[in-house]
Amino acid sequence: MTAKLLVAEDDPKQAELLRRYLEHEGHAVTVVGDGRAALDEIRRNPPDLLVLDVMMPRVDGLDVCRVLRRESELPVLMLTARSSEDDLLLGLDLGADDYLTKPYSPRELAARIRTLLRRTRVPVAASPVLRVGGLEVDPVRHEVRVDGRQVGCTPGEFRLLEVMVAEPGRVFTRDQLLRHLHGFDSYVTARTVDVHVLNLRRKIEPAPGTPVRLLTVYGIGYKLADG
Repeated sequence: MTAKLLVAEDDPKQAELLRRYLEHEGHAVTVVGDGRAALDEIRRNPPDLLVLDVMMPRVDGLDVCRVLRRESELPVLMLTARSSEDDLLLGLDLGADDYLTKPYSPRELAARIRTLLRRTRVPVAASPVLRVGGLEVDPVRHEVRVDGRQVGCTPGEFRLLEVMVAEPGRVFTRDQLLRHLHGFDSYVTARTVDVHVLNLRRKIEPAPGTPVRLLTVYGIGYKLADG
C-alpha cells in the first residue's frame, strides 16, 4: 500500500533516513523541517498521512496537531523522545492517531504507517452505513453524522465508534476497545480509550457532560445506547 507522505522532522539526518526508508517502501515522501512549513505544505498539497515530530522549531508538533484538527482529518503519526503516559495521552487528546517514541526502528514506523493507511482507506465494497438513532457511521466514506450534521473524527476515534455502533447496547471493556485500535506504543494504557471517548462525546453528544449516546458502565467500560 503506497501513499503520499509528509515527514515533519527538524533533525536533517533523521529526516533523510526516514525519507530513504519510506521511499524504499514505495511511498512518495516530502520532508519539511518545522511545524509552520508542515502546515503550509498540508494546505498546499495535502498528503495521505503526516509523520510529525513533536520537538520542532517555530511551531512544535503538538501545536501543529492542534491547528490541523480544526481543518482536517488527516491521519497523524507522532514521533517523540517524551515517553511519559501524560505526554502520550496529550498527543492523542490533540488528535494524533498513533504515537511512536524514540528511539524506534524504521521497520516499526513503516508498519504503523501501513496500519493507519488500512484504517483510513476503506474499500468500496465495505459495510453499509451503520445507524443508531440519529447517529450514522459510514465506513466507505469515513464519515460520521449526528442528526444529519457531519462531524470530523480522527481515524482512532472513528474506529472506536465504528466498533461500538455495530453492536449497540453491548458493553465493551477498555481493553476490548483498545485491541480494536491500531497499534499504539505498549506504554499507552487503556486510558487511551478514555481520551477517545472524551473527544467523541464532545462531537456526538448534545451535552458532553451528561452523555445520552456514549455511556459509561462503571467498573467495566463503555457502551453505545441502542436507541
